[in-house]
Amino acid sequence: MNRLMAGFEGSLVADALAMPVHWYYDCEALARDYGPVDRFLAPKNPHPGSILWRSRYESLNERGDILREQAVFWGQRDIHYHQFLEAGENTLNFKLARELYDWIRARGGYDPDAWLDHYIARMLEPGWHRDTYVEEYHRAFFTRYAQGKPPRKCGISDEHIGGLASVPALVAALDGASRDDLRRITKEHVGLTHAHANVLRAADTLVRTLVAVAEGASLHDAIRKEAGDWISGNKAESWRNQPDSQVIGVRFSPACYIAEAMPAALYLSWKYHDDFAAGVIANASVGGDNCHRGAVVGSLLGAACGRLPESFGFF
Repeated sequence: MNRLMAGFEGSLVADALAMPVHWYYDCEALARDYGPVDRFLAPKNPHPGSILWRSRYESLNERGDILREQAVFWGQRDIHYHQFLEAGENTLNFKLARELYDWIRARGGYDPDAWLDHYIARMLEPGWHRDTYVEEYHRAFFTRYAQGKPPRKCGISDEHIGGLASVPALVAALDGASRDDLRRITKEHVGLTHAHANVLRAADTLVRTLVAVAEGASLHDAIRKEAGDWISGNKAESWRNQPDSQVIGVRFSPACYIAEAMPAALYLSWKYHDDFAAGVIANASVGGDNCHRGAVVGSLLGAACGRLPESFGFF
């Protein structure tokens, strides 16, 4: 299998595996509710750590109606963020990643304005997704769109690792493009919705690391060369015998903010560099924003290993 494609598929697997335990910050509760997260599982209600009840979104008009039938669950306690998804199904950001891949391959290239039109149409299409939760950047984008702003002016400076969800898809779809073109297109694409310097820097790091692995570098060498500003290889190596919950939970926050989430994801990629299954299981099991960390962990391990275990295949 092409290593960039394996990286894309790996990101989807990591997201789908983590989906039922997404945003569990109590790992004891995670284990109690789901046991070992070593296979695709369906989400359960109640979600004891859900803070969906704190979130608010009201569409200004039909141009902003992205919650539709899910709106009734917002403001309720204990609601699972992905309550209607089936085992092995991808969350919204990775469903968009799959859409992006198919769209680029069908068109034969990438155009940011045409993609924004497609993104808007899909997000407003009744029944296109069944996810209860939509991230802040979607809500902000469609609030601005409903106000009449042009799509290029609807993005925000979002600093969450969810901004990387589409990067493995973009790189795989544009396989054959030069490294410089991949970096340029990725910066433009991610910047449409996540115009935050650290998210753009993380996206560029992920592109460079994926390409290095696809060109034959070991994952350790690629992380040392391309991601050294995020994590020290020497420190990562020295932490390998510590429990994952000590590194992702004490040294690094398991939360979604890119400054901690990116090095956390790179650490797991480093530790499990030659074992895709163990790496994505570890990523799911330490909780927090494990779905979106999966964009990094799943893609780097997928690219490094070259093929995914059959038990995790859904293509």
